[in-house]
Amino acid sequence: MGKLVYQGIRLLPVIFFFLHAPLFPAYGQTVVEGSVRDDKSREPLAGATIVQKNTTNGVSTGPDGTFRFTVQGSLPLTLSVSLIGYHPGEIDIYDASEPLVVSLREATNFLDEVVITGYTVQQRKSISGSIVSLNVTDAITDSPDQDINKLLQGRASGVQVLSNDGVPGGGVTFLIRGNNSINGSIDPLYVIDGVFVGTGGGVSYPGGGQAASNPLADINPADIENISILKDANATAIYGSQGANGVVIITTKRGKVNTKAKIALNVSRGWSEAIRQFQAITGPETGQLVNEAVYNTAVDRGIDPSTVTLPFPDYASLPTYDRISDLFRTAASSTYELSASGGTAGSSYYIGLGYTSQESIVKPSGFERYSGRLNYDTNLSEKLKVGTSLSLVRTYRNVSNSDNDPTGVINSAIFVRSYLPVFKDDGSYARYGAFDNHLALIEHLDNNAVNWRTIGNLYAEYAFLPDLKFRSSWSVDNSELTEHNYSDTFVNAGVAAKGRATARSTRSLVYTAEQLLTWIRSFGSRHSLNALLGNTVNARLREQATVTGSGFATNDLRDISVAAITSGSATTSESRLLSFFGKAGYTYNGRYTLEGSIRADASSRFGKNKRWGYFPATGFTWNAGTEEFIKKLRIFDALKVRASFGYSGNQNGISDYAALGLWGANATYLEIAGTSPSQLANPDLTWETTRQFDAGVEFTVLQSRLNVNFDYYDKYTYDLLLNVPVPFRSGFEYYLQNYGAISNRGVELTLQSVNVQTKDFTWTTDFNISHNKNKIVKLASDITMGASGRNASILREGYPVNSFFLYKQLYVDPQTGNAVYDDVNDDKLITFADRQIVGNALPDFTGGLTNELTWKNVSLNLFFYFQQGNEILNMQDFFLVHGGTQNNIGFWPRQLERWQKAGDVTDIPRLTTFSGNPNENGGAANNYGGTVANLSSRYVDDGSFIRLKNISLSYRLPKTLVSRLRLGDVKLTASASNLLTFTRYGGLDPEVSAQSSNQNTAGYDWATVPQPRTYQFILNITL
Repeated sequence: MGKLVYQGIRLLPVIFFFLHAPLFPAYGQTVVEGSVRDDKSREPLAGATIVQKNTTNGVSTGPDGTFRFTVQGSLPLTLSVSLIGYHPGEIDIYDASEPLVVSLREATNFLDEVVITGYTVQQRKSISGSIVSLNVTDAITDSPDQDINKLLQGRASGVQVLSNDGVPGGGVTFLIRGNNSINGSIDPLYVIDGVFVGTGGGVSYPGGGQAASNPLADINPADIENISILKDANATAIYGSQGANGVVIITTKRGKVNTKAKIALNVSRGWSEAIRQFQAITGPETGQLVNEAVYNTAVDRGIDPSTVTLPFPDYASLPTYDRISDLFRTAASSTYELSASGGTAGSSYYIGLGYTSQESIVKPSGFERYSGRLNYDTNLSEKLKVGTSLSLVRTYRNVSNSDNDPTGVINSAIFVRSYLPVFKDDGSYARYGAFDNHLALIEHLDNNAVNWRTIGNLYAEYAFLPDLKFRSSWSVDNSELTEHNYSDTFVNAGVAAKGRATARSTRSLVYTAEQLLTWIRSFGSRHSLNALLGNTVNARLREQATVTGSGFATNDLRDISVAAITSGSATTSESRLLSFFGKAGYTYNGRYTLEGSIRADASSRFGKNKRWGYFPATGFTWNAGTEEFIKKLRIFDALKVRASFGYSGNQNGISDYAALGLWGANATYLEIAGTSPSQLANPDLTWETTRQFDAGVEFTVLQSRLNVNFDYYDKYTYDLLLNVPVPFRSGFEYYLQNYGAISNRGVELTLQSVNVQTKDFTWTTDFNISHNKNKIVKLASDITMGASGRNASILREGYPVNSFFLYKQLYVDPQTGNAVYDDVNDDKLITFADRQIVGNALPDFTGGLTNELTWKNVSLNLFFYFQQGNEILNMQDFFLVHGGTQNNIGFWPRQLERWQKAGDVTDIPRLTTFSGNPNENGGAANNYGGTVANLSSRYVDDGSFIRLKNISLSYRLPKTLVSRLRLGDVKLTASASNLLTFTRYGGLDPEVSAQSSNQNTAGYDWATVPQPRTYQFILNITL
């Protein structure tokens, strides 16, 4: 038997009785009435038995979950409540004047949980793979995030989810068990109702911004029922070449047969604000620093400083112009969702409509989504079932403030020196150097993207026998993205060109056809077998057309057709994937399970000699909790040990024609058009392959109050799809081939506990933590990149990906104020040879902690997310704590902490623009960012943080009141996200990755929109 849902303290009724005995007349009989509900869903439970303890007097609940009967004897007394499939409970009654509400907790052993495993469903007790199954509850969807992958942050062990910025619909870094690739994609495979969903084709930010958008923001989270994350090789190998980075299977809501229509309305309104804002120093402080830099530079150059004319003799009188407050706003958000579900004896349906609008806290960006979904299933006969899943979504993005864009809104506000006016004397916008006027960008840039996305699936399932079924499905993911960008004559990009416009149309199409035969059979009481055979045909098409125009008669005419000069280009690419796969599992006596699978894939992207890849996997499960010697220990309520090993492949991230020798027709010779080779052929190019071993244990103790799941894994990815340098005499710089290897090893721990459970109060906790160690095992040569040509990131054998490659600042000399750098080769000079790896953007630990406390109809949910051990390269410090080396660029307040006189102890050197070598002449120069010592470890900060990601307080109206209103359920929720953050990071926000468009340059903070703090009110009504 399971743990009792309500187990009162036995002394309490006695003490209570003696203290309040006069209040209870000694009636011989009392009428007790109430209802029994499911602890989680709050749905009424029919057929529950209520018995007066130590008697045979009892009753069962009716179809609506209510009961009424007469008890014998005087109060207080105890009732026992039971129902098959639920933990039995007891409730002590002291007062019968009000109806009772009894909650029962489902008694299903966690190993009996049914999990979606990829093409099939299985009970957890027989699964040898590492799979996380998440039911999308209100506690998850109460978050203001409207992106599927953001909602998974901190909810599953082994999964790292990081929002790259705070822009609605912005990019997300999603890693399952580490980074597996360098050139190939690191995104997992997303499968929504059997549809292979594309993750490419994000918005092309204008102006050079390097933060990616998130195509999965097109999916409405309110339509989702369950998310399963497949992590190990045995779970993912059935997806072969698509499963190397893990698989995320998303199941949307469907109706149930023989149920009346259920209509649900969800409405939310909220507002967001910046937790912290960018800061600038005053005009007088800026003038003082500029003077100081000029003075110190003269000294370093051997010039008599008394002969130097300072730029601002009266710097104290300089004005201060505030640009930062123009950037930020209190951003509004709203969501409206309406759904209907139900079914007849032979069919079921789910219809969902949604609208979401979110403003960014930095002007003028925003995100808007209209969504509609239809899921329908029907039994045409006893053997034939057909159904469809169809989703149509329209999204709109204003992308005018792209992160780390040199000419973007943020840089134009924070980089311009604070004593420079925003407007000219004639009232027009003032511009300085390469930086635009921030108000001109906010008010005049017109950069918009509209995407229409259709995700559909049609299937037919025929049962030849009760245990032998054939399923055929056809699915499509079609995305039509249209971008319009216009720069008028008020901004730099449009001044010289007299207006500049770009229109881009991108179509991404993923078509999948699958045929699947499944057989599930039990032989007697001890033997069971399940097997499947399948075939997949997958086709991908991407078409893009771009047209530009310049020279417009007026800013009111923006159509490219009226531009004086126009040009255009168009590209098309497509690929095919053919797959055959099979899987079988045998279980003996419900105790031992052996599984095996193999998938064969052929891709058109690879060379003609090696297009086929073969990906086998196997796994073993021991349901040890059923062993007699384990039962005698009386420790475990359930215990399972499992292990798996297998292979999976990767082809994503390379071009559709990566293996072919290509020629380009844009070459000219003596002004005559011609062709030239643009890519070397590689007929032996083949799959990037991941080999993975996983071992895990799952158990429940303390009468099913504590569930524990522990995993160890070892992933090794080899034959990397890598651009390897070739001799210049070949006429090429790189050659794509299979070379290199990456290792990921780690451990994962998940704890789920029921801490307290009484009649009215329940407290549960979910905790997970993951550790991953990444290392490049084999690489042809070092590869540097990042920071706009400053090569601040490096890929080097023996180190993790996303390592920072910088000069190491040891200290600032208290006597001279000069920075002292580590002279690695001891040649008394600081050159590129002295750069070294000084940090890494990958965290050592990630995880989440959720506490949910429920008292009667009130529920409080607190969700914390944390990551530890990663570093962030603060490019804002590099540019704005520059010591005077950056012309016309302002200063960050940290610049005021510089060294000024002998004896000062600080990590910020003296102001100077002298570009001599810092370890020459006593280290007298180049302390900041000159020609030699560019980026240093001084700009690398600890990026660890713990964040109260979401807190929500919910209240369900009493059932009696809801019934009077002729409603099914009413819930009110108030929530807040990013309410508290604990971090040592000195930038605006530690949850950042400004150059996320390149997976190998994570961990940059550069003019990035910070994560907002959001307050939200939610109303849920069910009819």
